[in-house]
Amino acid sequence: MGKIKPAILCPNCGKLISANTKECIHCGMKNPGGFGIHSYLQRIFRGQLDFIKIVIFICVGLFVFSLLLDPASISLYPGFFSFLSPGDGSLWRLGMTGAHAMAHKHWWTLITAIYLHGGLMHIVFNMLWIRQIGPMVEELFGTARFIIIFTAAGVLGYIISNQLSGNWTIGASGSVFGLFGALIYYGRSRGGRFGDMIYRQLLIWAVIGFIFGFVYPGINNFAHLGGFIGGYLAANLLGYQEKKSENYWHRLAAGVIMLLTILAFVLVILFPTPLPNQFF
Repeated sequence: MGKIKPAILCPNCGKLISANTKECIHCGMKNPGGFGIHSYLQRIFRGQLDFIKIVIFICVGLFVFSLLLDPASISLYPGFFSFLSPGDGSLWRLGMTGAHAMAHKHWWTLITAIYLHGGLMHIVFNMLWIRQIGPMVEELFGTARFIIIFTAAGVLGYIISNQLSGNWTIGASGSVFGLFGALIYYGRSRGGRFGDMIYRQLLIWAVIGFIFGFVYPGINNFAHLGGFIGGYLAANLLGYQEKKSENYWHRLAAGVIMLLTILAFVLVILFPTPLPNQFF
């Protein structure tokens, strides 16, 4: 009796193939049973790995690490956004952005700052919004385009913030407003009852978010505005599933962005931004 060969589902097309094959007989994917970055990305794009959960896990992990990095600097002041805040020195070392970082040409902080948070309620609010509206964007645009929109919105938000205010800044709220922008674009473009419902609901949420930013001090409204613009424009350029299915180029761009994100955190470790003078 011959030995039974192990079988797997191809990460690209989802069809049954031999685990040892060098090329999928159905779609031609190279090394479908491999464990390299390509296989990992394919699992994300096919929905076998929840990218939204990955984002939340990274944000929470970095928040805890920022607290442990300098426990003596943790703020226990019972303010709405200041309670359980990591020290500014910890956040600079982990990739906080602002005019100071840009003066040192540390472009990678435009990415790393998205995943850092300055207090318990700061991260709770942002993670709740990502968990609430992230799946909608991923469903309507696809995982690859979600990754592009999320990152592009956050980066553009920080570029505008660094140009107009220059203050140190962190948080995923620019990316969250980018998700608002993407869904508002979708609603306007699609039309009909479903599109109109999404457009009206997300417009209300976005307006509330902007008002909230002006009511509470210390909120980066420039990053919110830039993120909203970035998400709206990215959604317009990329299209959504009903108009144009996610394709190879979307996935390639998303893969490059994920590699850039990893590289950004490596550069933070290798070339940390020098602390501003006020920390000495």
